[in-house]
Amino acid sequence: MAFISFRRPDGTASYGRIDGDRVIDCGAVADTPADLKAAIAAGVLDTLDAGPSLGLAEVLLLPVIPHPSKILCVGHNYESHRQETGRAKVDHPSIFTRFADTLIADGQPIIRPRASTNLDFEGELAIVIGRGGRAIAEADALDHIAGYACFNDASIRDWQWHTTQFAPGKNFPGTGAFGPQLVTPDEAGDLSDVRVTTRLNGEIVQDQPIRDMIFPLAKIIAYISAFTPLSPGDVIATGTPGGVGAKRTPPLWMKAGDRVEVAIGPIGTLSNTIIDEDQLG
Repeated sequence: MAFISFRRPDGTASYGRIDGDRVIDCGAVADTPADLKAAIAAGVLDTLDAGPSLGLAEVLLLPVIPHPSKILCVGHNYESHRQETGRAKVDHPSIFTRFADTLIADGQPIIRPRASTNLDFEGELAIVIGRGGRAIAEADALDHIAGYACFNDASIRDWQWHTTQFAPGKNFPGTGAFGPQLVTPDEAGDLSDVRVTTRLNGEIVQDQPIRDMIFPLAKIIAYISAFTPLSPGDVIATGTPGGVGAKRTPPLWMKAGDRVEVAIGPIGTLSNTIIDEDQLG
C-alpha cells in the first residue's frame, strides 16, 4: 500500500491511501486518526480502506510526514560518497539532524537561499518508523519500519563546511524534499537491488543500489535507537550515493529553473524545481 499526506481542494489537510490515479481520503472518516503519523502510531495503516475518493490531480501534496518529531540523517553511507569526500572509514554511522520546518513535498520548489549559491543534491532512501522503541535489536529492526519514501537532502555546502558540524548547511528552509508517498514494506519488497537514482535536468548524476550502503537499514535503526528513543512517524534519511555536485570538477550546483528528481524503483519518484529565495512572494 502507498499513502500520502495532502491538502484537499478546500485547503484542509488530510491523508489517504493511493488507489490508482485517485486517493481514498481516510482523514474524512469519523473516528480515524487525525493524520498519517497518528495512523502509523495507532497501527491501523492496513485497515484504512474507507473514505471519499479524490483525484490525485485535485490535491496538493504535503511532505509524507508533515511534522515528524525527529529527522535523523546518515552521512557518508555509500563507499562511493565516502571516497569522493575523502572521509576516513569509521566503525559507526555518522548521524546529524534536520528540522521539520525544512521539509517540502513532491512538486514544491527547493529554495536556493540568498546566503549561498552552493546548493547541492543528495538523493536518498528515507525510512519512516512504525513501531517505536529504544535499544532496538538489529535482528528486529526492520519490523519497526512503517514504510519508505524518497528524500532529497539538499545541502548548502559552504555553510555545511563552516565547521565540522553539518547542521547549518542541512537546515535552510525549503531544502528537505520528502515524498511523494509512503510505501509499506510489503509493497516495496526486497530493496537490495533497487537503485537510488538522482537526475538533474534529465541527466543521471547519482545511481547506486541500496545494497551498497556501508551501514544497512537494520544497523542504522539499532544504532540510532541505542542513543535516542524512536517514535512512530520519525524519519531516517539513510545517506546519499557518490556523485554529489560539490565533488565534481567544476562543481555542479543547482540553480533557479533546474529540475531535480530522485527515483527509487517501487518507492516512486520525487520531483522538485529550484527557485531563488528572492523569487518568493
